[in-house]
Amino acid sequence: MPLQPFIAPSQNTHKLHRPERGTCVGSAGRAEPSGLLTATGSPSATASQSVQIFHKLQANRNTPSGADRTTARKLDCHPPGFCSLDSVNRASILSWCQAVVSAACLTFCGVVVGQSDQGTLPAWRLIWSDEFDQPDGSRPNPSRWGYDTGGGGWGNQELESYTSRTNNARIEKGILVVEARKEEYQGADHVARHFTSARLNTQGKFTTTYGRIESRIRLPHGQGIWPAFWLLGANIGNVGWPACGEVDIMENIGREPTQVHATVHGPGYSGGNGIRRSYLSPNGSPFSDDFHVFAMEWLPGQMRFLVDNQPYFTLTPASLPPGTAWVFSGPEFIILNVAVGGNWPGSPDASTVFPQRMLVDYVRVYASTVAPAPVLHVWQAANHVVLEWPDLFPQALLKTARRPLGPWSIQPTDGQRTAGNFFAEILPGFYRLEWGN
Repeated sequence: MPLQPFIAPSQNTHKLHRPERGTCVGSAGRAEPSGLLTATGSPSATASQSVQIFHKLQANRNTPSGADRTTARKLDCHPPGFCSLDSVNRASILSWCQAVVSAACLTFCGVVVGQSDQGTLPAWRLIWSDEFDQPDGSRPNPSRWGYDTGGGGWGNQELESYTSRTNNARIEKGILVVEARKEEYQGADHVARHFTSARLNTQGKFTTTYGRIESRIRLPHGQGIWPAFWLLGANIGNVGWPACGEVDIMENIGREPTQVHATVHGPGYSGGNGIRRSYLSPNGSPFSDDFHVFAMEWLPGQMRFLVDNQPYFTLTPASLPPGTAWVFSGPEFIILNVAVGGNWPGSPDASTVFPQRMLVDYVRVYASTVAPAPVLHVWQAANHVVLEWPDLFPQALLKTARRPLGPWSIQPTDGQRTAGNFFAEILPGFYRLEWGN
């Protein structure tokens, strides 16, 4: 069944101006159930503005477009669908438009549109991606990915041999599987080792200078397992490491299942002296339990690291040790790998279960741009409700709450993307989209 907007046939659409954000569009019903964007304050009374979406409002509860606009009006909605109209006076307004979906309103609700007064906001435009949609059992797309192969420790005393076999890297049901295995293997160097894995890279195929680089990954776990999503400077062949610059967007050592790390390496701050910050799972769940989005937003003179769109580490030239150089102003390529053993994680032990798999849903790279402020739409599908917003704003956070004024928590969206938009199936509740820094 095609997606249909939540607009009742008896409703009409009108605009309400919000000086602090622009214009929001709502629908005012002549009969219930309906949805409405309640009146904002007057254009000169920015501090007295509130905007809410509500549902199942009787006709005599509607706020007419010609009503007094100097007092903001708010409608509290409580599932399964009764509401109370009240006045509010809020000191500040966040950058959001908000939608309500209740159990009594899965067929008629409002559509919310937010438009910046300034016309544009900082944004990200998708320029490269791999969604890993090849047939099951196939190799990763050779036009996007190559392989580092062999053993020898890779500078870290690692124990595996990296291979290009589908045993170690393959597509399964739209997911890239990077698999570390315990097996006897002799590579091109004719040295027998006890573990195999894969290390994929975009060297010679794709590089980026600046942008948002992100991947949605479910991590492996266990003592001695070392998954990573990272970048290396494309000039490594000329200047060597660490002068080329290394950016570890995500690393995890298997004995720390609830913690990931971001590290940068350059001349004078490399190896054990790299600049590192760690991120703990907010609810204490291991990162191997589910997929998470690991991202780095890279601008001239700044890098910002995020997990599930939560920033936790910002790096600038001022963050570097005195007398050292910022080497992150040239093209870098992407690497995905699962190491076994090494100086940092240590070796596997009797508790380590093999095989271990890093599951990669996608890798995406965005360029910095500007675009209109995001739009949050509410749609009805066959048996569920969908929110939709543009993928120009991957840093936008969808949040949900039990009541119109919160408290708000992040709503996971599973990285769904179709035709230039993100989609999220939702349950009854209150939702809003936040964006910006």
